[in-house]
Amino acid sequence: MKVHLRMVGCRLNQSEIDAMARQFKALGHEVVASPEEADHFVLNTCAVTKEATKTSRKFIRDFQRSKSSGETTVTGCYAQIAPDEIRHLPGVRRVIDNSSKSRLVALVTGETVDEFDAEPIARQSGIGLLGKTRAFVKAQDGCDNACTFCVTTIARGAGRSRSIPDLVREVNYLRRGGYQEAVLTGVHLGSYGHDFGDRHGLKHLVEALLSETTMPRIRLSSLEPWDLTPAFFALWKNRRLCRHLHLPLQSGCDATLKRMRRHTNQEQFRALIIAARDLIPELRITTDVIVGFPGETDDEFAESERFIREMEFGGLHVFRYSSRPGTPANRMRHQISNRVKKARSAKLLDLSRQMEQEFAERLLGTVQSVLWEQVIGATPRGFINAGYTDNYMRVRAVHPRDLSNIVTSTGLDTFTEGEIHGTVKEVMPILDPRDASVSAPANHGAAG
Repeated sequence: MKVHLRMVGCRLNQSEIDAMARQFKALGHEVVASPEEADHFVLNTCAVTKEATKTSRKFIRDFQRSKSSGETTVTGCYAQIAPDEIRHLPGVRRVIDNSSKSRLVALVTGETVDEFDAEPIARQSGIGLLGKTRAFVKAQDGCDNACTFCVTTIARGAGRSRSIPDLVREVNYLRRGGYQEAVLTGVHLGSYGHDFGDRHGLKHLVEALLSETTMPRIRLSSLEPWDLTPAFFALWKNRRLCRHLHLPLQSGCDATLKRMRRHTNQEQFRALIIAARDLIPELRITTDVIVGFPGETDDEFAESERFIREMEFGGLHVFRYSSRPGTPANRMRHQISNRVKKARSAKLLDLSRQMEQEFAERLLGTVQSVLWEQVIGATPRGFINAGYTDNYMRVRAVHPRDLSNIVTSTGLDTFTEGEIHGTVKEVMPILDPRDASVSAPANHGAAG
């Protein structure tokens, strides 16, 4: 069977799609890049905004138009909250809710496989199993926080964590398959282990991955600020941890944060940022901001903007508030007009570009490690390689070699149009999976 997989939404959805792809391939099925080639289409949906559900419906219809004989399986948060709406779309064979998502491949194929017991499928000249350099690893699912704007708690359910031994096993498997970086993901990653009764579960997980795997880079995805303490940042003494933290703020105004039911405020967030930067040199911190939350006055937005500027983030993800049925914010008074939300969004997007440039310019003249992800062109002098520093700044450099999936020391020279231009100083062969070996995972006790 030829399968085309696609996702809408967050890194957690990406990690789930990647896991499905590995399972399909381990069973001998072919994962194809084009929907026109596929017999079956799997879509992992998102419901966090109205635009995300609209995009999901478009993908389903597009696949049916491109391959009228194909079948579609839909899962994810949109499938969780509106299954009947999806079942009526053309070509949809099955709708699988989030609680059954881990069994999707078995439900589609009628087969089962333990992908981590299988030999890595293909090294593809040093690239990871799916032709990628970074693997997204789902460590946790669900959320117990219930922010007033968020539909994810409804769609994903209560927080629940995978065991440390299981995650160590997966990361070692991915390393054997050629990956250079593992990205830990979750709906509420900072709460990892809380369902085990371990309030420091994420710290214990990271320590285990650093000691029991040889993955060259370990990156953490979004972390809620109230889950962290200054002591957590001491883990970054180990340079295998990537120096990028995404800490969702959502608003820089305390009154708005209270209405959002976010468990932080300016004072607490400021103290956390200072502690992180004191312990992690050249740390890039990015954040999420929602504009136009119900009741956000011009004064509240101005206060939020001032605080965001004070924090000197390395970039922003800016969202216009999207009313979601079933959430408390959907019932709040003083909803903001689309015109005002659009203007506020544009202002913060301009600020985001300015902040990213200021952070990039602070790095110019330094030498950073870059994991090269792909070749994007060529010149008479060599290949144009594109990749990322560990603090997640995009870099391009011309080199005689295709450096895909190799880490190099790279001088950072100039910043132009959202990208740093650099010069490769030294290839680090010890981090090249074509040369590196991976030891068997050590035995580990109970999670936490």
